Amino acid sequence: MKNKLLKYVLAAVSGVMLLVSCGSPLELAYIKDAPRDTPMAQGGQFSKGIQTNDLLYIYVESRTPEATVRFNQETNKVAVSNGTVMNPGSSAVTGYLVNNDGDITFPVLGIIHVLGKTHAELASEIGRRLVSEGHVLDAVVTVKLLNFRVSVLGEVARPGQIEVSGERLTILEAISMVGDLTIYGLRDNVTVIREENGQRIVGEVDLTSKEVFNSPFYYLHQNDVVYVEPNVKRKRSADRDPMVMTYISTGLSVVSMLLSAWYYYILAQRIK
Repeated sequence: MKNKLLKYVLAAVSGVMLLVSCGSPLELAYIKDAPRDTPMAQGGQFSKGIQTNDLLYIYVESRTPEATVRFNQETNKVAVSNGTVMNPGSSAVTGYLVNNDGDITFPVLGIIHVLGKTHAELASEIGRRLVSEGHVLDAVVTVKLLNFRVSVLGEVARPGQIEVSGERLTILEAISMVGDLTIYGLRDNVTVIREENGQRIVGEVDLTSKEVFNSPFYYLHQNDVVYVEPNVKRKRSADRDPMVMTYISTGLSVVSMLLSAWYYYILAQRIK
């Protein structure tokens, strides 16, 4: 009778420990409904064009470098005084900040309206004007975004701000850069907060569905905020001591060890 009771207690303890330590794998899966090895059309748009408060890097090149000195911040501020030319991307670059009217002020060309234009369109316009107005014979212009930042908050391993080189970043890439979601993060209801054309938009992304690829929030934009909401289990435990589960797990382990020792002691006594 004692042996049967002991077995039941051990089984119950083991079951509780298993429930405490394990979670459902389905709750942690991404894009679980997408067909494997099947091409899918690419949706979404990774850029809405240049926006206010964007910091633009603009560099003009030519076969006659001296003709571009006054159009490049690196050389315009440094090289004019000593005749040396610095490499693009040096610490002297400050960028062109797009003002609230969507304009920048470019050397010689003056005010240029850039709001909504792609980087390629702006580069083409500046290059065309430099040539047509006789400033540079063969201008090649590069335009890049210097301050592409995205914030990721909530149930992720390392919440914080991401600085991106370039202008293309998906929500999956952003999540991977902060160490993935924790096991408590809601994967089917991720919030993206976006400011666009003076308006604030709040979107929802389901990372467990293939529809994420068609979401307008799949490609993140400048200054987007991604928030991962905690699941019910995390919310319920918010008011409790965060070490409660550790205490329970440790306690169950100790009880299990004591019961096992008792069981083997009784077994040894019977063998004698």
